[in-house]
Amino acid sequence: MRFYSLKAASAVFGLFAVASCAQAGDTTQHAQGQQLPAEDVQITVPAGFHTLVVAEGLGEARHLAVNSNGDIYVKLARLKDGKGIYRLRDTNGDGKADQITGFGNYTGTGIAIKGGYLYASSDEEVFRYPIGSNQEVQNPDKPERIVTGLLARHEHESKSIALDNDGNIYVNIGAYSNACQLEDRTKGSPGQRPCPILDSAGGIWQFRADQLNQTYGDDRRYATGLRNVVGLDWNTQTNTLFVMMHGRDQLHDLFPDMYDTKQSAELPAECLYELHKGSNGGWPYIYYDGLQHRKILAPEFGGDGKKTAGEDAMDPVYAFPGHIAPNALLFYTGSQFPERYRHGAFVVFHGSWNRAPEPQKGFLVAFLPMNNGKPTGEWEVFADGFAGGPDQVASGRAKHRPCGIAQGPDGSVYVSDDSKGTIWKISYSGK
Repeated sequence: MRFYSLKAASAVFGLFAVASCAQAGDTTQHAQGQQLPAEDVQITVPAGFHTLVVAEGLGEARHLAVNSNGDIYVKLARLKDGKGIYRLRDTNGDGKADQITGFGNYTGTGIAIKGGYLYASSDEEVFRYPIGSNQEVQNPDKPERIVTGLLARHEHESKSIALDNDGNIYVNIGAYSNACQLEDRTKGSPGQRPCPILDSAGGIWQFRADQLNQTYGDDRRYATGLRNVVGLDWNTQTNTLFVMMHGRDQLHDLFPDMYDTKQSAELPAECLYELHKGSNGGWPYIYYDGLQHRKILAPEFGGDGKKTAGEDAMDPVYAFPGHIAPNALLFYTGSQFPERYRHGAFVVFHGSWNRAPEPQKGFLVAFLPMNNGKPTGEWEVFADGFAGGPDQVASGRAKHRPCGIAQGPDGSVYVSDDSKGTIWKISYSGK
């Protein structure tokens, strides 16, 4: 387990190229420090990579899925012109979407393509749409409802999804709580043991991808003790599910005698976990301290910032800095990017809101080199600049907040922004 600061990781920026991204038609590369035209933002990517704006103005664009013909499907958290899913199609081969069509009258986050079906989730249900031989979604106004009755309590309600190769679909049901106190986010309120929330939330539930109107219960719970998972992906090398968990908040606000503001900004770590049936992440009873590299007993349950606990809980595969909000996870399986990226993990960090008075952080795409599900090096900043300049990052007033990521059939990677609805394509040419 290793933990690295954003400051250390950003030292690699001196080697990065800067790509202009505000105008969809501009893919010119500029050397670091060169005078650039006035633009919305400038996305930094490693040398040899290029960025292109595929579409703009989609609104709250959450997760993405890319079909084998290159069509991009975007799930929206807020309806745009009455539609919650948009298909982006490039008909002239310039990489930009020139045919944009919408369908689906529900909002949500999750979207995926597998076995000739498009899967999409609202905050309470999961649907699927057949994709015909003409690469068109069939009956877009009449999807098949495969899961219904999911819990949505207006906190951590996003139902992110992933599919395995055996006909199963995995759905996050986030905990509607910070640390399962009797009175949520209230100083002095004790934690509840056992935590009643874990009966129906705070974990991953498994369903069949081809059965209609399934509901959930203990028999379908795949993993527990996970406060909220927005980013998850199936690792084809290990044939297992990996998730990024959003850690708990407000250690200093609730326990100022135990944690100073800097500790509260850095703890707990944002953790990558490998799941198996019955896995337990330990929430709310513990959190992972990326500075001490230990599982620590949560203060609501008698902890003091030093006591260890969670012997029955899994260890993270990797610990990223705290409070930078991992909202998407992708294991790269393409061949376009250099070999070192193969089977590595891309993590989209949406950006923090709760590090004050410390500066806010995140608003970037990170890369963690991996092989066979194990890290082979340190994490690094892969794409940055979405928020704007340093002032926008530090204040949290980001111009764009990266949210989703998906791999295209040619090995390019697409990133969404749920602030202004921009979709970027990141590709590699080596030049």
